[in-house]
Amino acid sequence: MLRRAALIAFVALAVGSGASGQEPAPTPPAEPPPEWGATAIDYSNVPYPWPVEYLEVEVYGDTHRMAYMDVAPAGEPNGRVVALFHGMNFFAAPYEPTIRALSEAGFRVLAIDRLGYGRSSKPLIHYNLHIPAKNTRRLLDALGIDRAAIVGHSMGGMVATRFASTYPERTSHVAMVNQIGLSDTRPGREWGDPEDAYARVRDGTTYRSVLAGHVRYYPLGWKPEYLQWVKVQYGLTLSGDWPRMARIRAGQQAILFEDPVVHEWPTIATKALVIGGEEDRLVRDFPGAARNVAEQLQNAELVLFPGVGHNPAAEIPDRYHAELIRFLRSDPDAPASQVWR
Repeated sequence: MLRRAALIAFVALAVGSGASGQEPAPTPPAEPPPEWGATAIDYSNVPYPWPVEYLEVEVYGDTHRMAYMDVAPAGEPNGRVVALFHGMNFFAAPYEPTIRALSEAGFRVLAIDRLGYGRSSKPLIHYNLHIPAKNTRRLLDALGIDRAAIVGHSMGGMVATRFASTYPERTSHVAMVNQIGLSDTRPGREWGDPEDAYARVRDGTTYRSVLAGHVRYYPLGWKPEYLQWVKVQYGLTLSGDWPRMARIRAGQQAILFEDPVVHEWPTIATKALVIGGEEDRLVRDFPGAARNVAEQLQNAELVLFPGVGHNPAAEIPDRYHAELIRFLRSDPDAPASQVWR
């Protein structure tokens, strides 16, 4: 009972409460709803908003399937393509609001599940950022797309950095949304055994830990619709495939230490946007760290939203999408706005 009370207190503190005389802010359940079941390892029981297609890709000599949604423009087509990369705790489907906003603005959108996520294959391999970057280049080749704008959220921002630095000729714009991995943590830090990391993920991932991770994304307060993504992530632990997924997740987490992108920003001349919520609880002093990224990029602008957290697409969708679309509509060969300096 004490642990349950502590969790309730934590959630209430994290999401805040209404002002005096107002209805209190909604809070997520302190325990998982009893009707929740396991998430299938292939996400076959997780709805996607558009049809899912697959590209066969070879990695370490084996063939795997990379899942993606190819969403046509709903508004008047503008002839541009956006490739969208998800974060570590998500997959392509939760980005439906962003996909829809971009589609309605005339963009064709490729929303990709990286290997190890969503409906893509779950290989037991040594993961790095080169793999999703190369697989995205393969996807563009397969679809006959010469150039795309690259948008990445959270760890997806690291993938966007790697893609833009590796394939500048294929990148029209690059947008890094509350990117993580904003420093190189290797100096002075001891390497950790992957087996220890695997054991921590396998044995330490609970409803409460998953919920706490999602709650801290949203300083403006919890919304009931956020719970569906907790359900999907926590549901993996209820599956007989959880040991495999835990090992994959530990391998994805290791990317932050083993494969930093901080040394690549100065090499990127592509028109860039560093954008996000200032109150990002995942990064110490996110405004300062984001400014550092923008200053190192050769042609970047910086847009920060005061009071907003790690996932601005969910907290302030209209403001966020307006800024993103404005940037992606801009001339890729024109200088980026420098009003932030």
